[in-house]
Amino acid sequence: MSFGAPDNPYGQPQNPPPGYGHPQQGQPPYPQQGQPPYPQAPGGVPQQGYGYPQQGQPGYGYPDPNQAGYGYPQGQPGYGYPAGPGPRVASMGRRFGARAIDGAAFFVIYVILGFAGVAGSVGAARDCDPNAVDYQTCMDNAGSDIAAKFGAVIGILAVVGLLYEWLMTGLVGGTLGKLAVGIRVVKADTGQKPGLGASFIRWIIPLVGGIVCGIGQLVVYLSPFWDKSGRQQGWHDKAASTMVIQH
Repeated sequence: MSFGAPDNPYGQPQNPPPGYGHPQQGQPPYPQQGQPPYPQAPGGVPQQGYGYPQQGQPGYGYPDPNQAGYGYPQGQPGYGYPAGPGPRVASMGRRFGARAIDGAAFFVIYVILGFAGVAGSVGAARDCDPNAVDYQTCMDNAGSDIAAKFGAVIGILAVVGLLYEWLMTGLVGGTLGKLAVGIRVVKADTGQKPGLGASFIRWIIPLVGGIVCGIGQLVVYLSPFWDKSGRQQGWHDKAASTMVIQH
């Protein structure tokens, strides 16, 4: 009895058809014992094309760090900026130009209010009769009236300045002077409008510097020259997390 006969159920099995536990013709064989289950390149590095991304591509489930939108956008200082070359930091010349325009506008308002406020008091002082017994009293009253009206004008300008600088910077991104020279204030990390909170901080710091140190306000406005971040942020910008860009 032959154990290799086809009719012997206990003999060795015949060769199974292709695809039954063996690779078909033209397919790579199964790895032998001790070899990894994927093709190898010289040096033990897995060959490309077998369950691995191609060379130069990120792995599965991971974004490509070379594409815009991975972390910080290319050429941008922070999140929230559109893809592209990025915003340009406003030059100090434009910033001082904007400050000069706003200052000139406030000076005109001050002159108008001051003239309207003290015109009546000056007229009253002129009406005082030098030969009258109460001449000195009349002049003192006129002087006090002029000082009070000048104080009122300064107070009105302070309130107008607060509302003008604070609200326009927070809600619009800049005063009329800034918009006229093509610059605006944005949040340094998002590129969005500062909002009322950051805008108030940015406004109050130069004011406090002017009150406490006399020339502190000027020093605050000059502080962007000493900024090492490349954004030309002044002390008031750093405190409010803002920066000035031109568009």
